[in-house]
Amino acid sequence: MSAANRDCGRSAPRKDPALAPTPPMGWNSWNRFRCYDLTEEVVLATADAMVDSGMRDAGYRYLVVDDCWQAFARGDDGRLRSHPRRFPSGMAALGEEIHARGLKFGLYLAPGRRTCAMIYDRYPARDIGSFGYEDLDAETLAGWGVDYLKYDWCRAGGGGTGLDHRGAFERMAAALADTGRPIVYSISEYGMTRPWEWAGEYGHLWRTTPDIGASWRSVLRLADRQHGLARYAGPGGWNDPDMLEVGNHGLGEVESRSHFMLWAMLAAPLFAGNDLRTMSEQTRELLTHAGVLAISQDALGRQGERVARFGRVEVWRRQLSGAVVYGVLNRGRRAISVRVRDDALVLSDGTVLCPLTAESVDVWTGESVQDRKDLWSLRPREMVLLRSPAS
Repeated sequence: MSAANRDCGRSAPRKDPALAPTPPMGWNSWNRFRCYDLTEEVVLATADAMVDSGMRDAGYRYLVVDDCWQAFARGDDGRLRSHPRRFPSGMAALGEEIHARGLKFGLYLAPGRRTCAMIYDRYPARDIGSFGYEDLDAETLAGWGVDYLKYDWCRAGGGGTGLDHRGAFERMAAALADTGRPIVYSISEYGMTRPWEWAGEYGHLWRTTPDIGASWRSVLRLADRQHGLARYAGPGGWNDPDMLEVGNHGLGEVESRSHFMLWAMLAAPLFAGNDLRTMSEQTRELLTHAGVLAISQDALGRQGERVARFGRVEVWRRQLSGAVVYGVLNRGRRAISVRVRDDALVLSDGTVLCPLTAESVDVWTGESVQDRKDLWSLRPREMVLLRSPAS
């Protein structure tokens, strides 16, 4: 039976925008643990680290267990089961432990016959994709107390499914709605079908890019793909340029900070992807920086945009509730000199980068910008955020 016939007579799903009034924040297992290193012990230790590090209290609430949590086959009743060795307690019990720590529980599914790990990591499972099981899988997740679903395309149109992107994601949206449980719905199809134009009807966030990698080149490539998308995001639904690589090998201190600041300016969901159990104090301080997170979580919900470019120097702007923040990014490999005037930040040749007022502050340091009247250096790949009251 085709997906269209299975849904005949079914009303279009309606999401609850109140589930994501600001970009969701949390942690996802994939970037650091991928498939075979993902275990119940890792997840629970990460949950403890989210609490102990202050991340939970800073707003990181969703702990998302990505692909490879599943047993290699469904049960006789058709239901998905957890991997018996790596998740012996089961997903309902895992969810209870996560909730007991004041966190929310997220899981991964895929709409086709296979998941991404089956395709790319040789995960030796069969029939654990949700094709033909959408209602049962949604019901199962709701019964386990799941609060967040990452639904990942993973070539779902292959294998004779006949699925198209929009139909597949709408089908799961309807199944989730029928459970009656409030579940944040993350649509992951990598920006292939311009999801920002349609996914907002029933998704709370939608991927706009291919997967991120732990490199400065990848960060810039994904940031560049966000231009022109700001008008599609806002309270209840968000453009998603993928998870954070902050704290992972491949990004230096300055690059990690600029990556984090860019995602905050983009009103992007913030899902840490590092090992929280062993992260450095430097990484913890970055991920929990109150000034940057205040920009990310601003209630106005307007996505920032790049508004000017001068060689390798970019200027970004985001309107906030009662304020405006400018981001100046040195994309190049050499330091540049900038200077503070009473009314503007300028390059050493006098080119105006952004306006300033007497109340403008450097978001990272919390200090007045006017205290830095002399020439100062913006390091290679460094971003600075300058916040001023709205005029």
